[in-house]
Amino acid sequence: MSKKSLQEVHQSVNTDNRNKWKKLFAFFGPAYLVAVGYLDPGNWATDIAGGSKFGYALIWVLLMSNIMALLLQSLSARLGIVRGLDLAQTNREYYPKWINYILYVFAEIAIAATDLAEVLGMAIGLQLLFGLDLIWGVWIAALDTLLLLVLQRFGIRKMEAFIIVLISIIGGCFLIEMFLAKPEIGEVVKGFRPTLPNNEALYIAIGIIGATVMPHNLYLHSALVQTRKIGRDYKSIKKAIKYNFYDSLIALNLAFFVNAAILILAAATFHKAGFYEIAGLHDAYKMLTNLLGTLAPFLFAIALIAAGQSSTVTGTLAGQIVMEGYLHFRMNPALRRLLTRLLAIIPAVIIISILGESSVDEMLIFSQVLLSMQLGFAIIPLIHFVSDKEKMGKFVIKLPIKILSWIICGIIVFLNIKLIYDEEIVILNNSAISSITKIFISIFSLSLLLFLLYILFYPFIRKTKKVNFNIHNLPIHKKINQIKPLKNIGIALDFSEADNRILNYIPLFVTENCKITIFHITESVSANYYGKMANDYEVNFDQNKLNEYKNFLINEGYNNVETKLGFGTPSLRLPELIKEENIDFLLVGKHGHKALGDFIFGTTANKLRHKADIPILMV
Repeated sequence: MSKKSLQEVHQSVNTDNRNKWKKLFAFFGPAYLVAVGYLDPGNWATDIAGGSKFGYALIWVLLMSNIMALLLQSLSARLGIVRGLDLAQTNREYYPKWINYILYVFAEIAIAATDLAEVLGMAIGLQLLFGLDLIWGVWIAALDTLLLLVLQRFGIRKMEAFIIVLISIIGGCFLIEMFLAKPEIGEVVKGFRPTLPNNEALYIAIGIIGATVMPHNLYLHSALVQTRKIGRDYKSIKKAIKYNFYDSLIALNLAFFVNAAILILAAATFHKAGFYEIAGLHDAYKMLTNLLGTLAPFLFAIALIAAGQSSTVTGTLAGQIVMEGYLHFRMNPALRRLLTRLLAIIPAVIIISILGESSVDEMLIFSQVLLSMQLGFAIIPLIHFVSDKEKMGKFVIKLPIKILSWIICGIIVFLNIKLIYDEEIVILNNSAISSITKIFISIFSLSLLLFLLYILFYPFIRKTKKVNFNIHNLPIHKKINQIKPLKNIGIALDFSEADNRILNYIPLFVTENCKITIFHITESVSANYYGKMANDYEVNFDQNKLNEYKNFLINEGYNNVETKLGFGTPSLRLPELIKEENIDFLLVGKHGHKALGDFIFGTTANKLRHKADIPILMV
């Protein structure tokens, strides 16, 4: 399978343009697809809660979280540009297989959780706009798979344009609502001054920061930057990193504007009117109707639908990236999209059917908790990779950026652990939940923490092992000893497809005076019992087959050919025949079994190399 990330659009956008502005514009696009992840309904809920409770006081938290996101996304873009690999591919290359399987599952959970939030957001938007039952809105959200099929036919630039249009709709809706709400500009400016009114404000600030960086976006960005065709020289790579940073700066600041607008809207309407407990999207819609008339809630619903639709492309691409990167398995994008949507829709339909529409806000919170649990498993490997001088060369991040990255990583991981811990405390204090469930949740959480620590320290363990492995006191050979020419070469055949591969290697080793001995071991019941005295159908068939191979080699010009039929177990009998015939070198076929196949069927070649004291080539 090709190592190219998103193969169908890999390097599909030409950036070779003499005009500086056109060249810059060619790099713009990937970050807008990434910015979608910062506009999901989970973020909306925390922004509305922060604005309604504390007015404009937490705007600075949004700004700080946006700066954190900008740094991490720029690291992701740097990895993709310099290495030519996305984050999933780099993990597969670096970490052991069992770790990658776990990381893949976590990445898929993160994508499903993001999609769950987008599905619910779109369903709520349809309900608010048209009065549809929420469960019907969820099913309608599944139909946007068809939209992807249309967009795919027009290439990555059209996809990016579609996303930019949706982001513009979301931004435009909230810009109009800002004018309707008429926020106090002086108070908005004061909101950029770091302050936390009380402990509850700290909790909401944690929620805002924890919901900001999306783990799947780090996979997505490292792949999307590879859609640009660039030179592999130092100057071209450096310029690509710079232009992609500009792209991220503009796109993520647009996302910051939308999130800030939501918080400011909540502050200027709900907080100002004395409604401090507005947290759900339904409540926000109803209060906007009462406070600002019919236009504001209409725009609010339109923005929700646009946010839901924007995930159509990004969710599929992220799923495709992690599946191809970790598993080297490609799936039809439409089927991949349908699978992602079903993973989000089925739980949503079941929960809404059982618990009713009041459970939507809890599901949104749950999706954010799931995302929080995955975040560290994406950030930590990313920082390790871009800090690796051996792989990144001149483009390795500088020490100040490295320190800042680890500080941001520490803050985000700590805040997300605290968020999960707080949710667990609520569960553990709930008497309605069984003790077995509580124990399982506790063990699972502890396992996640230990795995996170392993991911963090694995690179240091790997480097230590590598150094110890290479340090030894053996002297370097100053002279190559001459090996005697091969006089008797054995070839072990089992009458399978592997025989053809073995015969192809004969010209490389057989010289004019060299003898060829063809071996085969008969494993029938009579062969095991009677040995050389066996004379059943299989023994006669095997001897005739050996004679056919002998005649074939003679016709090919090899005159000194003999056959030797053995009886019994190949791994036991073949080493004995090798000694009896004074074989100097053996060619033996290697089966295509994987680990399970070797365990089930056994491997003659592997056992043979321990018992024979001659060179053996497994073909």
